[in-house]
Parts: sequence; C-alpha cells; structure tokens
Amino acid sequence: MRKSLCRPQPDAPLPAALRRSCTITTDTVHGRQVITLTPKSGRSNTHLIYTHGGAYIYPMLRMHWAIIATLIRHTGARVTVPLYGLAPEHTADDAYGLLEAVYRTVTEQAGDDPVFLAGDSAGAGLAVGQAIRYRELGLQAPDGLFLFSPWVDVTMANPDITALTSLDPILAPQGLAAAGRDWAGDRDTTDPLVSPLYDTLKELPQMFIYQGGHDIFLPDAEEFAAKAEAAGTKVSLSIYPAAFHVFIAAPWTPEARHALRDAADHIVSR
Repeated sequence: MRKSLCRPQPDAPLPAALRRSCTITTDTVHGRQVITLTPKSGRSNTHLIYTHGGAYIYPMLRMHWAIIATLIRHTGARVTVPLYGLAPEHTADDAYGLLEAVYRTVTEQAGDDPVFLAGDSAGAGLAVGQAIRYRELGLQAPDGLFLFSPWVDVTMANPDITALTSLDPILAPQGLAAAGRDWAGDRDTTDPLVSPLYDTLKELPQMFIYQGGHDIFLPDAEEFAAKAEAAGTKVSLSIYPAAFHVFIAAPWTPEARHALRDAADHIVSR
C-alpha cells in the first residue's frame, strides 16, 4: 500500500457514454472538484450524492463511474460526485468540510425533492458519517442511505474478520488499518466520523446495506446493522453469500444486477 502511494494516480475521467447521456457540471468547492451529472432524458426529481470508495487513499476509478451510470439509468436521478482529498495528504476533517458545503447546496436546490446519500466501501462510510454530522448540526436529514460494502470501522479490530481473510480476494486488514489511521488525522480512529460503528446510530435515515459474504467487512456490517436497528433506525441488510467486496462493480454478475436494481427501486419509490 505504501509503495502504491508513491505513484499516485489521478481520478478516472468521465466515460464518454456518461458525457453523451448526461449534462455535466463541474464546480470547485473548498478547492476540490465536484461533478454533477443530470440525465438528458428520463430525469426524475431525485438527487443523489455519491462518495467513492478506495480506502480513503485511492482515487475515483472507472468502476465507480460504472456504478453511478447504472444508478442514473435505473432512477433518472441527478448525481453529485464530490472528489474529496485523499489520505495521507488529507484527512476526514478536510472531507467533511467539503461534503457539508455540497450537501447544503444540493438540499437547497432540491427543495422538497428527495436527496439520498450513497457510496461504496470507504465512500459508504462517508455517507454514514455525513448523516451523523448533519444530525448533530441539526440539518435536514437525507431521505435515505445506500451503502455498498460499507467500511464502518477503520480499526479492523473485529475478531471475526480473521476467519474471512482467506476468502476475501481484494482486502487485507493490515493495510486498511494503516489507511484508516492516516485518514483519522487528529481524530481517534473510533471517532464516529471516522468509524461510524461507534456512533449511537440513533435518529438516522433509513439505511439499505448491500454486503458480500466473502468480504472482510461483513462482520462489522452485521454489527452495524444490528446496533442501528436496536437504536430505532430502520435498516435493510442484504447479504450475498459468495460475493466479494464492492461486488456491484461487476455488472456481469447476477448479484450486482440484483443489488443495484433493488437500490434503484427503493430510490424511485420514495
């Protein structure tokens, strides 16, 4: 992981297909690029803010654009993508300043229209962290969270992770824990804005979680869902037994097609 960070890669460019199907707006917020995609046809009244995964150290990838393209195709939503700064140069505090500014703008523009937060892996953790922060600030709550293989505890301390490590073809606990420490900056790694699992999880929007059974994040996702439900927050946890981390990025699989269609159905039904 450390070696890969010595060769930083830029964010993946917008695919030509998305440029053809959407009107693209690019803004600069807190010094970071924020991209908004509005479908040219089939536009619904829904707004979605999507934060990409990558352990807080890797940039936007082509697979993230593919996920977003599928969600737009199935929902007609306008999607805003903040390209937040990455660790170790940037920390969670940098990201939340950007994300709050983006959220305030989107909710103001949306008016009475629904606004959802979504993300994969670390980006899903950021989606939950945003909901926690906006609750504490007394802001209007998002209308729901869509969490794909969420990373909700950067400490990687759950003892049940060990049993899944040999099954997971993508993730390894040691590197993730190091990335989490970098991302936390001056905060503790158990701060809810870094590891949402440690929040009370009370009074949060309804959450839809899509999790693979061969993903070392599974134990934390299960604990997170149980804690949220016990706190009175509505949670739907869908586990795909043989699926790997962020399996929704493999659109040729029935699991990915089912999960993305299910998420889209919930989005359009609100």
